[in-house]
Amino acid sequence: MAVPRNRHSNARKNTRRAHDAKRPANILTCKNCKSAVLAHRMCASCGHYNGRSVAQSDQAPAQEQAQG
Repeated sequence: MAVPRNRHSNARKNTRRAHDAKRPANILTCKNCKSAVLAHRMCASCGHYNGRSVAQSDQAPAQEQAQG
C-alpha cells in the first residue's frame, strides 16, 4: 500500500477537490412529447430516443389510433 512521504497542505488538498462537487442532472425536453427527460435516456412517457420509437408505452397505441 502506498504511503505519502510528506503531508499535503489544506490549500493543495482543497485545490484538488475543487472539481469534485456534484452537478445538477442534465434535463432535456423530449422532441416528440415535450416532457422532461434525462440525457442519454429513453423518454418514459412516449418511448422515444434520438428521434425514433424504441419502446412501446401505454400511451403510444392511443396516440396512433387518434392520428390514424
